[in-house]
Amino acid sequence: MKNLTLMVDDLGIATITFDVPDKSMNVLSAAVLADFAVAIEQAVANGAVRGILIASGKASFMPGADLTELVQQFGRKRDLAQAAADNVAFSKLLRRLETCGKPVAVAINGVALGGGLEICLACHYRVLADDPKAQIGLPEVKVGLLPGGGGTQRLPRLIGLEKALPLLLEGNSLKPAEALKLKVVHEVVPKEQVVEAARRWLLGTPTAQQPWDVKGYQMPGGANIALPAIGMLFTVATARVARATLRNYPAPPAILSAAFEGAQLPIDRGLAVEIKYFARLINGAVARNLIRTMFVNKGLADKLDRRPVAVPKSSVRKLGVLGAGMMGAGIAYVAAQAGIDVVLLDSTGEQAGKGKGYAANQLRKEIEKGRGTQDKADAILARIVPSTDFALLDGCDLVVEAVFENRAVKADVTQKAEAVIPKNAVFASNTSTLPITGLAGASKRPKQFIGIHFFSPVDRMPLVEVIVGRKTTDETLARALDFVGQLRKTPIVVNDSRNFYTSRVFGTFCHEGRALLKEGVEPALIENAARAAGMPVGPLAVADEVSLELQWNVLLQTREDLGDKFDDPVALDVLERFVVQLGRKGRKSGGGFYDYPAGGKKQLWPGLAGQYPRAAAQPAVEEVRTRLMYIQALETARCLEEEVVTSAAEADLGAVLGWGFPAYTGGTISFIDTVGLPAFVKECQRLAKAYGPRFKPPRSLVERARRNETYHPA
Repeated sequence: MKNLTLMVDDLGIATITFDVPDKSMNVLSAAVLADFAVAIEQAVANGAVRGILIASGKASFMPGADLTELVQQFGRKRDLAQAAADNVAFSKLLRRLETCGKPVAVAINGVALGGGLEICLACHYRVLADDPKAQIGLPEVKVGLLPGGGGTQRLPRLIGLEKALPLLLEGNSLKPAEALKLKVVHEVVPKEQVVEAARRWLLGTPTAQQPWDVKGYQMPGGANIALPAIGMLFTVATARVARATLRNYPAPPAILSAAFEGAQLPIDRGLAVEIKYFARLINGAVARNLIRTMFVNKGLADKLDRRPVAVPKSSVRKLGVLGAGMMGAGIAYVAAQAGIDVVLLDSTGEQAGKGKGYAANQLRKEIEKGRGTQDKADAILARIVPSTDFALLDGCDLVVEAVFENRAVKADVTQKAEAVIPKNAVFASNTSTLPITGLAGASKRPKQFIGIHFFSPVDRMPLVEVIVGRKTTDETLARALDFVGQLRKTPIVVNDSRNFYTSRVFGTFCHEGRALLKEGVEPALIENAARAAGMPVGPLAVADEVSLELQWNVLLQTREDLGDKFDDPVALDVLERFVVQLGRKGRKSGGGFYDYPAGGKKQLWPGLAGQYPRAAAQPAVEEVRTRLMYIQALETARCLEEEVVTSAAEADLGAVLGWGFPAYTGGTISFIDTVGLPAFVKECQRLAKAYGPRFKPPRSLVERARRNETYHPA
C-alpha cells in the first residue's frame, strides 16, 4: 500500500502507520482511504491480530482532507442523493473500523483536525501527545462544510451536546490539556510515548465496543428535546447562529440540524442524517466559494505562484522604511518580526521614535496575552533603528516609501533614498491610489520601481497588493514577491492604473453609501443592509475610519491630474459638504457621518437628518443590499476587462482579504458566478435604469453572459 504500512508484531498488535509520500503531512484523499480500507480488512481477517494501533509516520498525525480533491466535486451536475453517495465511503469506513470486533487505539502525535480527528473518534482509545504544537478539532465549518465522517454524531455522544456544539459550530481546536479535561481523549503523554501508551492499552485485552454501541447507552447530559435543558440549548444555539452568520452561511444551521436529529436516533441512522446534510453543503455555492478562494487560491498566492520563475530567489536582509506613521510603523514591525533589520526614517527624531514605539506597544500586548517573551520582544525591537538620517539606508536591499499621498513629497524622499541605496536595490511605494508609473518618473531607476501596497493595520491584514509599473522588470517583481513571502503575507499582482484594484473597487462601496444617503435613505438602513450582506461595517462607518478628508484629497488630486477626463463619482457633493462646509472629516477629526463620544460607543450623527432629510418611501433592505454588493462586483468586472487585475482568482482574494467583501461569496467575481452571469447582467440593467449608468455592465461581461460562461472554470 502506497500511503500507509501494516505491520503485525509477535504479540498480535497490528500497527497501521499513515505516511503519505511526497507530502509533508498526511492528508486524507480517495487513495489514502482506499489503502486504509484494505489495511483494516487485512488486520481484521488475521486471526493472530488481537488489536489495531493507528499511528503516523510524519511529525504530526493528520490535518484533515485534501481540499484540492474536494474542489473537483464542485460543478458536477448531481442531485443530493448522488452527492451523498459520492461522499459516504469515509463514514462507512469509520463505522466498519469501530465495529470490526477488535479493539482499536490511536497514537495522536500532534495535529488531528477534521477527518484526522474523525478517524480518532472512531477508535476505542485515544492517546494524545503532550506537545505545544498538538491540537485536535473539527474545523469544517470554516470551509462551509460539516464533519462528514461522523463528527456531528460521535463527538456529542462522547462529551454531550452542550460541550460538543461550540466545537462543531465554531471550528476551534483543543490543546492537549483541554482535550483530556473534556474527555475527547483518554490519555495525554509525552510525544515520544504516544505509540507505546496506545500499545499498552491494547495489550490489556480491552473490549472492542464504543459507548454508543453498548445496550442502554445514554448521551451525556441527555438528548431528548422534551428535556428543558436540551430545548433551551438548541433554542439559544439557533439564535446565536442566526446572529453570527446573518443567515449567509448554511454550514452552522446544517450542523445544528445534523447534531439535533442524529441525537434522537441510533448511531447508524444518525450517520445517515449527517451525510444528508453534508451532501447539501458540498453541492452548494458557499463551500465551493470558501474552499476555492480561501484555501486553494490563497494557497497558490502564498506559494508566490505569480513570481517570474526565471529569476533567482532573493531575500531582504536590510529594509528601509520612509515614513514612521501608522503604515510605515506597521511595515517596520512586521519586517522586524520576520528577522529583517529595519531603518525607519521620518522628518523628526520624535516621529521616528513614535514609529518604533508602535512595535514596542504591540509586543507588550503579545506578552500580556502569553504569546511572547521579553527576550524575543527585545530582539525584535533591536532590529528597528529610528532615524532622520538617509545615510543609514546604505546597504538596504529594498526600500518602502510610506509617506503622505502627495506626489511632491514622494518624489523628494525617492531621490534622497536613491542617492544612498545600492544600485541593485528595489524601491517600492506603499501608495494606495497614485499610479506607480507616474511616481517612478522621479526615480533614476524606474525598472527597479514597484508598488507594494499594504493594508492597515499592517500586522493584522494579510493582503499585499503588488503593482507593476510600465517599466518594472520581472526581476523587480520577483524580488518584491520574495519580500512579501518573507513577511508571510498573501500577495496579489495587479497592473498600474489610478487607484489600482482594491482602492478603486472599495471606493465604489463608499460612493454608493453616500448616494443612498443623498437620496434620503435612512442611514441606519444603509449601514444595516451592508452588514446583513456580510460586509464588516457599513459604507458610512468605513468612510469615517478611512478619513473623509483623505478621500476628498485623493479625488481632488485625481481631478487635477485628469482635467476634463475626470468623471465625478456619484454623490461627490456629499463628501465635499462634509469635509469643506461642515468640517466633519472622519473619525480622526472627531466626527463624520458618526459621532464618537469620549468613553462611549459611536453613533450616527443626529445632524444627518437635517443635511439629507429622510425620503417618505424607504427602499427594501434587499434593494439597498443589492446596490452595495453589485456596484463592487461590477467595478471588479471592469478591472478585469481593463486588465488592471488579470485573474478571477486574484480579484476574489483581493476583495475578501483587502476590504472585507463577504467570504461566503468567495469574492466579487465568485459572487457574479454564483448569481449567474445572465441573471447578474439583467439585474445590472435594471439598476442602471433606476439609478444611473454606473450600473451599466461592461461589454466583456455582457458577452460572457450571452455565451453563458463563468469567470472561474466549472
